[in-house]
Amino acid sequence: MIRLEIHKFVEALQGKKAMKGIFITASHFPKQARDYTSAIESSVVLIDGEMLAGLMIDHDVGTTVESSYEIKRVDSDYVDEA
Repeated sequence: MIRLEIHKFVEALQGKKAMKGIFITASHFPKQARDYTSAIESSVVLIDGEMLAGLMIDHDVGTTVESSYEIKRVDSDYVDEA
């Protein structure tokens, strides 16, 4: 099913003479879909749900800080003055 959707996407790219496209799903891509996109002339980047979530976290899109940590070091200027 998803390979068919990617095939339609590639046809649409070719109809616009585009050589590159990005196809995103919140799910995952089966091996057949990955094999298909690696065998065609057009460059199609497949972004699955896991990669999408990682990109969202990396670029602070739709995310909230859950916790943060403070790392401290001894201030050498303070110690030298004593």
